[in-house]
Order: sequence, then structure tokens, then C-alpha cells
Amino acid sequence: MFYTVDTAKSFEQAAADLDASVKRHGFGVLHVHDIGNTLRSKGLSFTENCRVFEVCNPAQAAKVLASDMQMNMALPCRISVYTEKGKTRIGMIKPTDMLAMLSQDPALSQVAREVDEKTTLMINEAK
Repeated sequence: MFYTVDTAKSFEQAAADLDASVKRHGFGVLHVHDIGNTLRSKGLSFTENCRVFEVCNPAQAAKVLASDMQMNMALPCRISVYTEKGKTRIGMIKPTDMLAMLSQDPALSQVAREVDEKTTLMINEAK
């Protein structure tokens, strides 16, 4: 269900490399949620770092929405760069697994496989 890799890179370098890899593969970064800084800005004691990248390939998203508009709630894909006990990690919920829970449409399954392959490649390149 999850695809996660460890990296020897710093948190900042892994985040920058993920951003570049996403763009290199024809996806866009719609937004980056800096959860670590948000929690700290609210006065909470949170020592880890966590950025969640919302990524999207417009052509793939259009296919999904044309097939089932309710699937908008599963978009965009999210890839996280985070620290955990001194390690930098990059991970996501696999699009194929998420979509399989929400739909049995074979056309959507094909799109999910294509997106899964690309996002896994992006994570591996960024590590």
C-alpha cells in the first residue's frame, strides 16, 4: 500500500530533488504542504520535518475525471519527503492500491498503473 525509500540525502536536498524529478516527468507540483513548519508555527513541539507534495499530470487526471467525476476526491497524488528518527525518507500511498479501493473500472486501473510507475520512478530518482 505504501512505497517508501530511505535516502542518505538531507531533507532539503531530497525535497529539491523530488521537485525537479516531478517536473522532469511531465507532472506539476500543485502545492507543497510544509507540515513540520505548520505544526511548529502553531506552538506545537514537533522535531521532524515533513513536506507533502501534491503532484498531478493533467492528461492522466483528465482521464480519471472523464471516467468517474467522484474520483476528484483522490486527486492529486501526494508524495512526502520527511524525517523519521534521523533518517530522511520519501514515500507515497501507491496510486494502484488507492484506486483499487475506490473503483473497479479497468480504464482507471490502467491510468493508476501508469501513474504508479511514474511516481515510483520520481521517488527513486530523488533518493
